[in-house]
Amino acid sequence: MSTADLTEQEYLASYNIHAFDVPLTSVDLVIFTVREQALHVLLVQRGAHPAKGQWALPGGFIDVRRDVDLDATALRKLREKTGVSAPYLEQLQGFGSSTRDPRGWSATFAYFALIGSDQIELQHGAGADAACWHSISEHGADIDLAFDHAMIVATAVQRLRNKVEYTSLPAHLLAEEFTLSDLQRVYEIVLGRPIDKSAFRKRVKEGDFLEEITGKQRHGSNRPAQLYRIRSGQPTVFFSRTMGA
Repeated sequence: MSTADLTEQEYLASYNIHAFDVPLTSVDLVIFTVREQALHVLLVQRGAHPAKGQWALPGGFIDVRRDVDLDATALRKLREKTGVSAPYLEQLQGFGSSTRDPRGWSATFAYFALIGSDQIELQHGAGADAACWHSISEHGADIDLAFDHAMIVATAVQRLRNKVEYTSLPAHLLAEEFTLSDLQRVYEIVLGRPIDKSAFRKRVKEGDFLEEITGKQRHGSNRPAQLYRIRSGQPTVFFSRTMGA
């Protein structure tokens, strides 16, 4: 009987996915944080071949028995590497070719995540010998990375900087409680340039994505600074103008 004579149920019951060459399929994570007054990305040192001993992005193969979709794979890998779920996770894009992995044709779906460094306890294992934060330069990570991960990092950095121009995303790089000065400094770190204080505060007020924490202030050499947090359930705010406009 030809497949044309089968019902769809019969066809699917007899279908063998392994009858065709299937590319290696994975998810890689570009996890950003701000620490020591600089943007950093999480890297792991590979503990197995290929590229054993080289630094790379955290990630791994899709588990068809555990992961219902790509987001599930990304969230699982994020929890395995940082112990937490990021407040912001976005699919970046797909990368695939016959040359990016010496094991054969491979495709990876890259995600980028934003997280406050105070929330993270770095973990390794499952193919990684070590994990560390690496600072980001103007164009990406100035370190030799495995596979095509340097290109993935550079693409993620550009995406993040573009979106910071017109969104509230940098708030996710802070601790749960922060001042407006903290928030402005994170914007400046990601963008790599200073921004006007009065224009910035006007934008934050118009965006209405923060709430004051009643009765909580940070005391320093100057007058006490009000503490804020992201408004509960608040989605990312998109501003009508870029930061420099």
